[in-house]
Amino acid sequence: QVQLVESGGGLVRAGGSLRLSCAASGRTFAAYTMTWFRQAPGKAREFVAAVNWSGGRTNYADSVRGRFGISRNTVNTMYLQMNSLKPEDTAVYYCAASFSGGTSWQTYDYWGQGTQVTVSS
Repeated sequence: QVQLVESGGGLVRAGGSLRLSCAASGRTFAAYTMTWFRQAPGKAREFVAAVNWSGGRTNYADSVRGRFGISRNTVNTMYLQMNSLKPEDTAVYYCAASFSGGTSWQTYDYWGQGTQVTVSS
C-alpha cells in the first residue's frame, strides 16, 4: 500500500514557476514508477510526466517537455518543477504510483487527492 499527498499548487501568472511535491508513505515507495497526471475542467485526465523507480529514466508529455522537470528522492518524495507556465497548464495535478508505469491513468493503482494549479494570463 502507498498513500500519496500532493502539495505546492497555487495561483501564478503566465511565465511563472511552481514546484509540486508528492509525499508517499509505505515501505515499497522505491519500487514504483511515479507519475504526474492533470485534469482540467471538462477535459480527460492526461499524462504529464513520469519517473522510474531509480529516478534514472523520465518521460514527458510533448506539451510540457522542456518546461517541466520530474524528479524523486530515494526516501519518499517526488517533485514536479514547472517553469514557463501557460494558462493551458491550469488543472488539478495528481500524483500516482504504479509498478508497471505507462501514460494511461487506468494502469495506476494509487492516487493522491490532487492539488490545484491556476495560471493567469
